[in-house]
Amino acid sequence: MKAAYIHIPFCEHICYYCDFNKVFLKGQPVDEYIDSLLKEMSLQLNMTPVKELKTIFVGGGTPTVLNETQLDKLCNGIRTNLPFNDGEFTFEANPGDLSDEKLRVLKEYGVNRLSFGVQSFNDELLKKIGRTHSSADVFDTLAKAEKNGFENISIDLIYGLPGQTEDDFRSTLTTALSLGLPHYSSYSLIVEPKTVFYNLMKKGKLHLPSEEADAKMYEILMAEMEKHNLNQYEISNFAKAGYESKHNFVYWNNEEYFGFGAGAHSYVEKIRRSNYGPLKKYMTPLQDNQLPIFEQHKVTMQEMMEEEMFLGLRKNEGVSISHFQEKYNENVIKIFGNAISDMVEKNLLEVTADRIMLTEKGRFIGNEVFQAFLV
Repeated sequence: MKAAYIHIPFCEHICYYCDFNKVFLKGQPVDEYIDSLLKEMSLQLNMTPVKELKTIFVGGGTPTVLNETQLDKLCNGIRTNLPFNDGEFTFEANPGDLSDEKLRVLKEYGVNRLSFGVQSFNDELLKKIGRTHSSADVFDTLAKAEKNGFENISIDLIYGLPGQTEDDFRSTLTTALSLGLPHYSSYSLIVEPKTVFYNLMKKGKLHLPSEEADAKMYEILMAEMEKHNLNQYEISNFAKAGYESKHNFVYWNNEEYFGFGAGAHSYVEKIRRSNYGPLKKYMTPLQDNQLPIFEQHKVTMQEMMEEEMFLGLRKNEGVSISHFQEKYNENVIKIFGNAISDMVEKNLLEVTADRIMLTEKGRFIGNEVFQAFLV
């Protein structure tokens, strides 16, 4: 067990594409929620003691909507309850949310990586997708972060947005890359149920770029990142050497992790489980010293091997044949031979002496490849 994910579900506004577990901040029991979160950590660690975590990722929602006092309480509680010394400690943030005071609190508790939801540098497009920050806020917040000693900074971008053109995305990339950051993530928009965009789509009011335009934007993304010496180490992630997200590798390597907070998912002792999402349902069991488990599933060996493939193939280095053998005492070619040869024939996968990897063509339709490994 190397990692912990911590969920802060509060937002000052709801973006039109977001389907994460979140609530409007106003009028919410934020302090009680933090108390519950820290209690969950304490209960879980008593049940599953671990020697040392290597990564902590605080996501949301928007963790940085907490005020300085709440941030201090949260970070202090994390440090008290979790066995964590000096690994990768990431906080997600929105441009415009971080004051110098908040940044000082994060720095004081050893947060050493910030991940900003930027999405676009086109201010009109930002309004269209329900963001309240502007590109000027991004520059301002990044300057503050760097002034307060943060070097390991990542930004998220989205392409395939309503009304977005290839030229617009290229322009956003040019601005993003001019910042010279060590890490970038960029995802194609997926319209999820229970979002504003989903409702608009059902009414025929959401005008998205064509599949061809979306693929072209991904092509532009990969080319521009390579031109700027940023290594594509996963389908949607690019980094300077040494700045890859260590926390996300835990997921892609199909390793176990704790998930704390409302709606958080975890993978502990071969059991995948999720917490209750609604705040009251999450906090009530904790008042009785019970974990707030909504559902859980014991992962079978077959499922573990399938997950190893469709998670591991997201990485550019793919899946190691020898590591698979060591981990499951099974030959991956024997287990998934038909799927592998079918995907190789379609030029979506390539196999070397010890690796099974997506081809460049395979990266464009990764989900089709991953689907082939689900029995």
